[in-house]
Amino acid sequence: MKKILMLAFLSVSIVSIVAMTGSAPAFVDHGDCVACHNQLSSLQGEDISIGSDWSGSMMANAARDPYWQAAIRRETMRLPAASRAIQNECSACHMPMTRYLSKVAGQLGEVFAHFPIVPNDAVNHQLAVDGVSCAMCHQILADKLGTPESFTAGFVLDNVKPYGEREIYGPYDVEAGHQRLMHSASLFTPRKASHIQSSEFCASCHTLYTHALNEKGEDLGRLPEQVPYLEWKHSGYADAKSCQSCHMPEVDGEAAITGVMGVPREKVSRHVFRGGNILVPRMLNQNRGDLGANALPQSLQATADRSGRHLETSAARVKILSSKASEDILDVEVEVRNLAGHKLPTAYPSRRVWIHFTALDADGKVVFESGRLQPDGAIAGNDNDARADRFEPHYKEITRQDQVQIYEPIMGDVNGKVTTMLLSGVQYLKDNRVLPMGFDKATAPKDCAVYGAAIEDQDFKGHSDRITYRIPLTSETGMLRLEVELRYQPIGYRWAHNFKDTDAMETRRFVKYFKKFAPSSAVVLARGGVCWRKQ
Repeated sequence: MKKILMLAFLSVSIVSIVAMTGSAPAFVDHGDCVACHNQLSSLQGEDISIGSDWSGSMMANAARDPYWQAAIRRETMRLPAASRAIQNECSACHMPMTRYLSKVAGQLGEVFAHFPIVPNDAVNHQLAVDGVSCAMCHQILADKLGTPESFTAGFVLDNVKPYGEREIYGPYDVEAGHQRLMHSASLFTPRKASHIQSSEFCASCHTLYTHALNEKGEDLGRLPEQVPYLEWKHSGYADAKSCQSCHMPEVDGEAAITGVMGVPREKVSRHVFRGGNILVPRMLNQNRGDLGANALPQSLQATADRSGRHLETSAARVKILSSKASEDILDVEVEVRNLAGHKLPTAYPSRRVWIHFTALDADGKVVFESGRLQPDGAIAGNDNDARADRFEPHYKEITRQDQVQIYEPIMGDVNGKVTTMLLSGVQYLKDNRVLPMGFDKATAPKDCAVYGAAIEDQDFKGHSDRITYRIPLTSETGMLRLEVELRYQPIGYRWAHNFKDTDAMETRRFVKYFKKFAPSSAVVLARGGVCWRKQ
């Protein structure tokens, strides 16, 4: 018996051993988990390894995210007196394990103390750069999930049971033999728990509030920085689909979830976490040394590819409903439809979706164009890309080529000025992101409400928006080819280039990355087109 216990103890990594002290939560490095939860295949022969899927995801790379690092550096340099408080708040979801350990110990979480990333460095550094890891999510209890208290990383872990007696939660019943096997490898006992598959589970970190601060570090007000859960809850999807059903798609047929004595399971969820970040995985892949990326190149590429395909096939539709000429004007009505269970786009406010509309003559010459993406990542005609203190309003009609329909959140500070500093934002000057099916903007809670001109636009409603393009006609106009695209960019031009006002390694580095990727920084979510002929 003593020998068995010794073998079990030796199977646990050094990270696990150090992190189990006292009554603090016990965390293990992802390596202790993926050793068994890899080398998995579906009935069709597709690799569905949990470890490989997770390792390339933004969950695994949350701490390595170069945009996140640049944003924190900018905030802390603006407010040096509040640097520790800022790092504590911003590490809650990107470095949740070390931040939770600090919280339990009555300390503040840190960010920059864990960089640069050094392989096999001290235990806290390893847990920090492990991002949103296996032992983090699968230890979360059902307590308070879905309540405001659970938001902004307010999840609850077991701080009472000693390490070796703690449970780790999943969607399946695990028979006694497999429980003993997992316990010998990790010192956790697996238990079935339905809460891990609920949207409320995801809401802990994906319902996030930030607090604006002045130079003294005083609180100026709260901003709902990202609230996809609240958007979903107010939509028609709340009783139909969970977050996991789209972002962790199920494997077709039965599949084992462990490579060691695996038992075939139904409805195995892929740990791909496909979402809206198509840019950062590619940055991580091409700058592996700078960012300390340790996922296999193919895993990071797969994350970008999966998210891209999901966006292109399942996010939205756009079409031209009608084209009617009246004297010297052609009115073209365009409809955008949101297929997601939350606003489009959702989450971090750097994201934007816009309409690229083009009218071409019989020779293929452009006679009208709105929303062209330029090589530097800016949108032609967008006031916010041209000037940091301005933004494009929500339009019902577009009559000029320098007007662009952009679905986006625009943050404002206490003086009503446009800002991309999260800890300056206290309000939204504009939020016309396309609403999900069943979303009633008249009854929406203020934290996920519509702001700006879209409030009064009766064609802007749950599931869709309609907009008219008014194209000047001449006596020579005969046939026109009308084309429309719905484009998406996870990090808008202004959100990247505002880093130029901060002279730091992280900010300079991200601007350099963005310039390199700018020409390919957006994807086409949907497209449509028709031909119009003068009668």
